[in-house]
Amino acid sequence: MRIFHVLLMTLALFVAPAASAQGAFGSGRPHIALQLVPESPAPAPGSASLIAFAMTPEAGWHGYWQNPGDAGLGMTVKWSLPKGVSVGPLRYPVPETLLISGLMNHVYEGPYALLAPLRIAPEVAKGTRLPIRGKAEWLACTDKICVPESADIALDLIVGDGTVSPAVQSRFDTWRARLPRPLGSEAAYAVADGKLLVSIPFPREAAAADVHLFPLADGVVRYAAPQKVQREGDRLLIETEAGQGLKEGAVEAVVRTGDHVGFLLTARPGEVARPASGLLSTAMLALGGAILGGLLLNIMPCVFPILGLKALKLARAGGDEAAVRREALGYAAGVILTCLALGGLLLAVRAAGVAAGWAFQLQDPRIILLLLLLVTAVAFNLAGLFELSAFGGGGKLAGKAGVAGSFWTGALVAFVATPCTGPFMGVAMGAALVLPLAAALAVFAGLGLGLALPFLLLAYVPALRAGLPRPGPWMRTFQRILSIPMFVTALGLAWLLGQQRGVLAMTIGLGTALLLALLLWWLGERQHHGKRGGLAVAAASLLLLGAGATALPARADGIAQAENGSVAFDEARLASLRASGKPVFLYFTADWCLTCKANEAAAIDRSDTRVAFRKAGVTVMVGDWTNADPAITRFLEKQGRSGVPLYLFYAPGYPGRTLPQLLTVSTLTGLVR
Repeated sequence: MRIFHVLLMTLALFVAPAASAQGAFGSGRPHIALQLVPESPAPAPGSASLIAFAMTPEAGWHGYWQNPGDAGLGMTVKWSLPKGVSVGPLRYPVPETLLISGLMNHVYEGPYALLAPLRIAPEVAKGTRLPIRGKAEWLACTDKICVPESADIALDLIVGDGTVSPAVQSRFDTWRARLPRPLGSEAAYAVADGKLLVSIPFPREAAAADVHLFPLADGVVRYAAPQKVQREGDRLLIETEAGQGLKEGAVEAVVRTGDHVGFLLTARPGEVARPASGLLSTAMLALGGAILGGLLLNIMPCVFPILGLKALKLARAGGDEAAVRREALGYAAGVILTCLALGGLLLAVRAAGVAAGWAFQLQDPRIILLLLLLVTAVAFNLAGLFELSAFGGGGKLAGKAGVAGSFWTGALVAFVATPCTGPFMGVAMGAALVLPLAAALAVFAGLGLGLALPFLLLAYVPALRAGLPRPGPWMRTFQRILSIPMFVTALGLAWLLGQQRGVLAMTIGLGTALLLALLLWWLGERQHHGKRGGLAVAAASLLLLGAGATALPARADGIAQAENGSVAFDEARLASLRASGKPVFLYFTADWCLTCKANEAAAIDRSDTRVAFRKAGVTVMVGDWTNADPAITRFLEKQGRSGVPLYLFYAPGYPGRTLPQLLTVSTLTGLVR
């Protein structure tokens, strides 16, 4: 929008004849009338005075501040000055905000004045005539149209004693009062979770109303985003969305604290503590998202079979309420403690300076190999190849063994399921990484609670358990059916090894899984004859895991990074595409993320989407986070996320728009209509 205004103004001023100070661009009167007023008609040698551009908009029209916001242009002046005279930069009064069609504008809707300091060199003699000439250009707008306007300006001053008439002095005092005053103390700012947090020293007894932050530089904030303002002691706290152009270093801004009242401040990077109420609100929202996300994880193919099997065990338990509840608590403890352990490890890794995000464990092929063997064992157990008390149907629910088995079942469920945390977890996980330690761990525990909640409800609400079917021979058949999604999960993990480290890694994974299956078949045969062998199988499985992990290649060769005409993520290339006005659809994915793959199959990789994007000239950029990538991790952090998926659309001239985590074809094609 602003580029359009610049081009329009440039073209209009090029083809239009120059206008006088009393005229306007084009025909007729200007929509914002300009009057040039000197503070003193006889400035003294070696002195400084002011020149005022008194601007008077017509009703319904407005002019712009030096940083006009999402659209518009401030005033520019080209001077032609006599020797010994200099004019400093324009000084703007505190602006107003005007939101039009979702665009935030920094404007003046009533009469206003821009002031410029005029300096006369000491050697200029009294009586010298000073012909001051120039050309001013500005933009006048309504809520529907904009008109570039200009005027040739002329002042003839005589060097004298600097006399100022009382009437003019009063007028300039009024204009000076509307300029932002120096704050006197430095402010501090920090960026967290995609938010800009600014702490401004401000006496608690000083009045502050209609507070708004106006950065002088473009791109520091997203202009149309709400600004949340709180007072805490002797400071003002302003929170808003950080802009794409925010860079490290000092930020200059004007903070409005009343009608035509504001302060010019400099903010430097530093620690900015959120107010207690803000922290509590953020933590509670993140906790709610984590619990809801944990609930949704129960429908994942590697979780649902275990949950279904646990429900069958509850049905088999009959009326032994104490045994049922011990089993449920053991399962919940395994889930929650594993989520806490993963979250704590992630926070520790990040505190050590390593760029890591949620689901970092699935970026290590050795972990994938471990999960492949575990899931293979669970699948063959459900299929009836061998008995394992932690998962099988023959163990007792009461007693220490049953609780221990439930605990380790919950631990496995959490370890496998949490990486793909679903559409409600992206913001919650991002918030957890910037919250204080206790609040962050509470979010991770909330994820575990949501994951364990269905089983806890079945255990502690007898009415729900009463709805379960009665035990019978059908349960063994159902258990065999539950093995199918676990075998599918094992195949998915083998495929993931191939994506991470190539065909050789996938072959190693399938080979170790086959050897493990043979060991489990041998164990099952011994169990059928009343013999033991579990310890030997466990030891052999560890040897298999160690040998397979050692044999995995360090890197994959020739794995494609982009398909279907898309380009691999590169932040510099993204900036170049945006600077050239190209629309960009940027998405971050991973081969271990079920939500990512579902969105790609259902919406991104569809012919309708590709055709619409191709016609609109959209560049599709893909950030593949299957393997650890610090550049992607850092970019995700800037967006307030700690994991995938993340979908962004950059329209020309606009900041990035975050899309929902569940996509449809209509959602994507609607971006370019």
